[in-house]
Amino acid sequence: MFTSESVASGHPDKICDSISDAIVDACLTVDPNARVAVETLVKGRADGSVIILAGEVSLDGDAPDYEAIARQTAADIGYNDHAIGMDATSIELCDVQLHITTQSPDISQGVDGGDPDSQGAGDQGMMFGYACTETEQDDELRDRYFPVAAALAQRITRRLDIIQRSGEIPWMRPDGKSMVTVEYEDGAPNCVRTVVVAVQHDAALKERFDDSEEAEREFVTAQVREHVVEHAIPARWLQHGYRLVVNGTGRFADPGGPYSDAGITGRKIVVDAYGGMCRHGGGAFSGKDASKVDRSAAYCARWAAKHVVAAGLAEHCEIQVAYVIGEANPVSLRVDTIGTGKLSDIELKARVSEVFDFRPAAIVADLDLKRPIFLATATGGHFARPPTDDGHFSWERIHDERIDALLS
Repeated sequence: MFTSESVASGHPDKICDSISDAIVDACLTVDPNARVAVETLVKGRADGSVIILAGEVSLDGDAPDYEAIARQTAADIGYNDHAIGMDATSIELCDVQLHITTQSPDISQGVDGGDPDSQGAGDQGMMFGYACTETEQDDELRDRYFPVAAALAQRITRRLDIIQRSGEIPWMRPDGKSMVTVEYEDGAPNCVRTVVVAVQHDAALKERFDDSEEAEREFVTAQVREHVVEHAIPARWLQHGYRLVVNGTGRFADPGGPYSDAGITGRKIVVDAYGGMCRHGGGAFSGKDASKVDRSAAYCARWAAKHVVAAGLAEHCEIQVAYVIGEANPVSLRVDTIGTGKLSDIELKARVSEVFDFRPAAIVADLDLKRPIFLATATGGHFARPPTDDGHFSWERIHDERIDALLS
């Protein structure tokens, strides 16, 4: 068995990731060379709520209206009513505090070069990228090259987000989580055994059932089964029967979101990546422009690993890259195919090094990461998402010429 989880856009930590990435996008709109590192904290109280923005921003031009961005982002997620956890649109009921300064000159002198050799990494650290063939047996999941438990957990929370935004089920609220357990047979994923979903709901819902919390829970479970789980997970994964647990404590009623749990940027790093199926360097993605290798090098490592697997050179590929602050070239690069490689890992490392350039400025250029594309990554996972013509998820695009180069 292997289990992965995901969280909906209204989860308090994800509100923070979205606000931080909305600020990144706004700064890049003003100046594509902006340097941004912004953290967000949200917390609801009985008498109101607070959004705290802190970090460093350096850009050529007028700074965007950070407070307006924070309020609008939270409201777009669905937090426009104090009764459900936060009303970001209300000055009286939601306070926004700003603690944003400029980037340290000691850091900027090492990362502001104009070419791949002079622009160094913004910090030390190691990043991981991963790809596998688990999703490739299913038409609805094909071309993701991603761990299937994580892929299915993400589909559930993205479905929750769609329902909440559309108003399809009006008693559902923005806050939610999912967890999927997949059974393996002979090393390959076979079926889903357990699905866990938590979804905040209208506190008055039980009035439909004569105040019976048991009847309310049965109703919520049935609705989640039909409109969320069996809508999001392809039927073949559920054909052996599965256990569904919805709101495990019995109820998840208003107020939820930031009222029930404080949120902070960067607290869902495994959710954002591979659901625990591979290692993680520890750095968060959201709130950072692409000069930060926590973000850009993790994207490039995923891009390279996906090409290795898509080329048929391995069934699993994990790539680690590491940097020292101020230097362009990585201090190490490691390729591990977990015993599934068609070539030795040493040979694959040599080929990856030839085909992919892991210098920070080269990554930014290759993946076109100076565009305001990051808010879309803040919820639903940073990987296994379809690339768009507008530049979103460019690290998921397969390039035939790079496949050919890896194979030659």
